Amino acid sequence: MAIPEGAAQTLPDGSAASLPAPGEGAVTRLPLPRFVTLKTDEGNARRGPGLSHRIDWVFKRAGMPLRVTAEYENWRRVEDQEGLGGWVHYSLLSGVRSVLIQAEQAEFRAAPDSTAEVVVRAERNVIARILQCTPDWCRLTADGERGWVSKAALWGVDPEEVIE
Repeated sequence: MAIPEGAAQTLPDGSAASLPAPGEGAVTRLPLPRFVTLKTDEGNARRGPGLSHRIDWVFKRAGMPLRVTAEYENWRRVEDQEGLGGWVHYSLLSGVRSVLIQAEQAEFRAAPDSTAEVVVRAERNVIARILQCTPDWCRLTADGERGWVSKAALWGVDPEEVIE
């Protein structure tokens, strides 16, 4: 029998809990999918949510953006820009937002405008921290440099996402 969205469900201990809405994490109630970053220099991605599952992949770049696609207890199923990943313990992840430069070379501009002065250029696979995003541009910082980069050159932020 299907339980309607948002309905209360009786748990084994007799308490009630509402079910998450579609597109919402069962544990955190945060949106799914969503982006997070890897906190550490190394994070094991497992076949399933638990230490008993084998390691399929090892992420090796602190600050790397990852997309959370599912939640189970203290585990988050994540994937990188190539769709590779697995289940990672939540303690290895951070809500601090970063992006990966996807273009061969991204221009950091002084303002969110394609005619604005180029402050610095960053190569493919550089990780930059998000300071702010509009519908088309993100203000980033990388290696002490700041500037606006077109979202088309980035992975780690959704096209419609606004970050203040």
